[in-house]
Amino acid sequence: MFKIERDGEEHRKLSYNDAKCVGCGICTDVCPTSSLRLGPLVPIARGLIEMDLISVNADSCVFCGLCSVACPFDSLSLEINGENIKDMGNYPFWDVESKVDDEDCIYCGRCYSVCPRNSILFERNLPDPVSLIRGEIEIDKDKCIYCSFCADLCPAEAIIIKNKPTSSVDLLNNTIEVDLSKCVQCGVCKRVCPENAIKQICSTCMLREEIPIPEITGETFIVEDDCVNCSWCSEICPVDAISITKPFEGKLELIENEAEEKICKGESCHACQDVCPCNAVSIVDGKSVTNLDFCNLCGACVTACPQDLRVLTRTAMKLQNINSESWNEILNTILGGK
Repeated sequence: MFKIERDGEEHRKLSYNDAKCVGCGICTDVCPTSSLRLGPLVPIARGLIEMDLISVNADSCVFCGLCSVACPFDSLSLEINGENIKDMGNYPFWDVESKVDDEDCIYCGRCYSVCPRNSILFERNLPDPVSLIRGEIEIDKDKCIYCSFCADLCPAEAIIIKNKPTSSVDLLNNTIEVDLSKCVQCGVCKRVCPENAIKQICSTCMLREEIPIPEITGETFIVEDDCVNCSWCSEICPVDAISITKPFEGKLELIENEAEEKICKGESCHACQDVCPCNAVSIVDGKSVTNLDFCNLCGACVTACPQDLRVLTRTAMKLQNINSESWNEILNTILGGK
């Protein structure tokens, strides 16, 4: 993480947040003064060295803001007199979206479990199970021999026997209780009791019309600052409650050349897999395979491949409001092949 500043007629500050950076190298590609440099991506991703993915030469940086607007993941920010240029209205911006429809979400938590960047906040509130179950249970302590069959077999661990006997004297001190907050009225205890000491009646089915439908509430929220628009969440959502707009359209290919001995090393290399921020790369039959459903076409894997086998072609991007002809020419270098 770095922060550099320059005073003059305007106060300009360029900030870099390494936590948001994916190592795509777009900022280094568009920098007109070559002031930004991409670090050793693979060793950093593997945790072998600790350093920022991007470094800057403060002496040559002209604080133009191209890197800031070109970054699809908002890891670079330029402020002019304390205001972020992305909030000014006359600078380019990325028209991407990561959103959960609260009305459609059923709080299943699948999106939360698959997010590769831990950028989804999830909370689920379940009703008290006791409110959904009706029944009666009673243990005749005069008949009970404290064999513990019921406690050992209870699937809800609702039966508690204290002072399990080790001698005949201990029998007088035994107690057995049913925790009604755990009991599901399944009847296993009644069926297993060798002394018929347990009376149990489940009326849940008979009273099902009177028992309220379980109300499940919660919150699912995408932290857009951390999201890389991979679409894992939207693809796995069973009710289509999540909308994700990717920053690019295009394709990513693995092109080998056996004549030049340029062949994917798969498990022995897996550099592409290690650097992918989307968890979209896997090794199948000894070869690297990218699932484009989850790829955001950032290009980090292309940069990381030691044999230059990966070819990225971007055909469109969601960068809007490019009003300057010179900036349009530079920013459009993001498109095309890499």
